[in-house]
Amino acid sequence: MDAYLRRIGAERPRRADHAALRELQERHLLAVPFENLSVHLGEEIVLEEKALLAKVVEGGRGGFCYELGGAFAALLRDVGFTVSLLQARVHDGAGGIGIPYDHLALLVETEAEAGTAGTVESEAGGRWLVDVGFGENSRHPLDFDARGDQPDPAGTFRIVETEHGDLDLYRDGKPQYRMETRPRVLEDFRAGARWHSTAPESPFLKSLVCSKLTADGRITLSGSKLVRTGPGGRREEPLADDAAVLAAYRDHFGLRLDRLPPDPRGGRGRAEV
Repeated sequence: MDAYLRRIGAERPRRADHAALRELQERHLLAVPFENLSVHLGEEIVLEEKALLAKVVEGGRGGFCYELGGAFAALLRDVGFTVSLLQARVHDGAGGIGIPYDHLALLVETEAEAGTAGTVESEAGGRWLVDVGFGENSRHPLDFDARGDQPDPAGTFRIVETEHGDLDLYRDGKPQYRMETRPRVLEDFRAGARWHSTAPESPFLKSLVCSKLTADGRITLSGSKLVRTGPGGRREEPLADDAAVLAAYRDHFGLRLDRLPPDPRGGRGRAEV
């Protein structure tokens, strides 16, 4: 876990409070990419804590929601937080909703924060929605029990109760995913991970993606196209050859690959080093 903290550039927090959680989430988003390369490299997705930590920490890789959320949950528990895994179904933007166990999000409980004198509590403990595996989601933890607008650098978020007791997460007025509130265990998500890795309908089989937060925006490598977004807008950079793509994975995301994953849309995916 100390190596995990070093990878994200964080120190072990003195208290498992909201300030520590906020810093850990943001540092994780800045350091560990969301990527689906294992699906295209023929690597098995193993939803066991030891395997996830080996991939993210020892292997210096990222992953998709089950892997990133599962690994981050292990780190948070190790430094003193209480963490539950929640299953969610992603809204498709056209009124539909994804499969059960489509996504993994975290419900994190924090301690009260001490006041300046160290004896008076300045902020009560709380429950927070934390997500490090959903692309452009909130940069900071969201108050799980609040039902009003929650401003964040990534937009305005709102958690809304549904008719049957589930919770919908909205970003800038658009539904992102629907969560159940019942805690789950990592093994429960294996069917979802298998579907996303093998089903022809899975969006992860249709494209390559590697993306992470930056200080002022986001950087994404999709196949052989590097995309930067920030205050100046969106900039696309086509990469000239396989060597340039491998270098981009290394230099921008810290991924040292010995070969390129095959691009399902055609193009590169043969180079080895």
